[in-house]
Amino acid sequence: MIYKPGQIVEGKITGIQPYGAFVALEHHVSGLIHISEISDGFVKDISKFVAVGDVVKLKVLECDDKSSHVKLSLKALQKTHSRNRRKPMGHKPSLPNMKMGFQTIANAMSEWIKEAKETILK
Repeated sequence: MIYKPGQIVEGKITGIQPYGAFVALEHHVSGLIHISEISDGFVKDISKFVAVGDVVKLKVLECDDKSSHVKLSLKALQKTHSRNRRKPMGHKPSLPNMKMGFQTIANAMSEWIKEAKETILK
């Protein structure tokens, strides 16, 4: 096949269905952007992201040589895509040093019992 997984391609949106958008690529190859590959966020209406006639850049996910169909992703090229996000190096938030555990509860237990008894006796 002309296309390989991971390749970046340009295609024209030719149709929109509730489950995805159809794309025409070069060399008479057709592709589909499944609704799950439109955006990282929830997609209720695909037409809010693409319209018929739009020319978009896409990432090839899979190719089927027999049918000349390609599975495509729009979200894989979005800058905010979680797979592409890097955590900043250097500064790591830290929790304050706290002594926690069963011993801490045991130490506070006598005070809690005293407070409970005082509340009941009132």
